Amino acid sequence: MRVLKKILLYTLLSGAAITFIYPFFWMIMASLSPEADISSLVLFPSKLTLSNYSTMVSKIPIGRALFNSLFVSSVNTGLSLIFSSMVGYALSRMEFKGRNLIFMIIIFTMTLPFQITLIPNYIIMVKLHWVDTYLSLTIPFLINTFAILMFRQAFKSLPQALIDAARIDGCGELRIIFFILWPNIKPTIITVGILAFMGSWNEVLWPLIVIREEQFMTLPQLVTLFVVGGRAESQLGVKLASAVFLAAPIIIAYLFFQKHFIQSMASTGLKD
Repeated sequence: MRVLKKILLYTLLSGAAITFIYPFFWMIMASLSPEADISSLVLFPSKLTLSNYSTMVSKIPIGRALFNSLFVSSVNTGLSLIFSSMVGYALSRMEFKGRNLIFMIIIFTMTLPFQITLIPNYIIMVKLHWVDTYLSLTIPFLINTFAILMFRQAFKSLPQALIDAARIDGCGELRIIFFILWPNIKPTIITVGILAFMGSWNEVLWPLIVIREEQFMTLPQLVTLFVVGGRAESQLGVKLASAVFLAAPIIIAYLFFQKHFIQSMASTGLKD
């Protein structure tokens, strides 16, 4: 009976894995297929070709967009880790009037969809003349409410004696955060960093609103405009090639960091 249960379990898990993997595998193979083979939905094409990718590269500045996405996502991730950890530390370890109220307001903002703040944020970008600049893609993402919550809970789980000892040694608050506490909350940093990078990389709506010049467009934005804007000229293979190119960095990053990601997600918890 135990063997039968294992067989049933692994069969269900294998079926679920195939269900998730198949669309991605088909997308990759279809992007390497001639246009005539794509409509037949065959898993393995009659021949492999890079013509779809060459057509994509010739029609859009994919290299510049890739640089913009890597730059913006890296900056947003780094700044989010720095500023969110500072706020999380203040809310967990510093005593000041209104601390709990501020924390409750931050929690409340997590329930609001990002679309609600689009118009106010866009007006601010226009007033500051930040439209069509990198500032409009980075400044609104300096603070991440989920990251603040994660850092607050992580800092609260550390012993107060560690902070007191650092203060006795003459450490300031910033040095305590980045040199004393950060090494002790690596799972939280990894989790927040991965999620922040993926969120920034996949962002499409906000760049479509604040960026109009092609030299500042991110990769998701450029691919979206390429697919729906007519440049692909109804060539499904070229559209799939652009989709693969967009997803490839995230897939590669996950293959390298999956161990750390799973470990950090498993060891990071929310404590009162």
